[in-house]
Amino acid sequence: MNKKSTEILVGLFVVLGLLALLFLALKAANLGSFAGGGDTYTLQARFDNIGGLKSRAPVRSAGVNVGRVTSVTLDAQTYQGLVTMEVNKGVNFPKDSSAKIQTAGLLGDQYVGLEPGGDEKHLMAGDVITQTQSAVVLENLIGQFLYNKAADGGEQKAQ
Repeated sequence: MNKKSTEILVGLFVVLGLLALLFLALKAANLGSFAGGGDTYTLQARFDNIGGLKSRAPVRSAGVNVGRVTSVTLDAQTYQGLVTMEVNKGVNFPKDSSAKIQTAGLLGDQYVGLEPGGDEKHLMAGDVITQTQSAVVLENLIGQFLYNKAADGGEQKAQ
């Protein structure tokens, strides 16, 4: 092989490596799909505590991605976290469906889990999911556990 063809092969290898790094960076930033969102409809849900939920977090049902969180804001009237999400048009949830903030793994990213209800009517664009369960905050659980253990220890000494 002559010098020119070797340089071209090395250049192609470098370009492929850069494309692979770009792909990994987009996947890590949760921007993996280049599609413009496709056909979706918007739903909202209010939570007392959203934990670490962020925009672009997945919306899943039965472990399958069915949408994406578009924004997380504070509702000025109720002082609750207002989560706006886009759900794929092909997926219709009953009106009495519930939403909860879940964690992927022990310390993974948080996502919105939708659990379908049994109503015959479906949620429409702009509807608000009323049955919600807030995020479980690990620090609160540990604090509550330690507080209960300290209270149990104090009662045992008093007896």
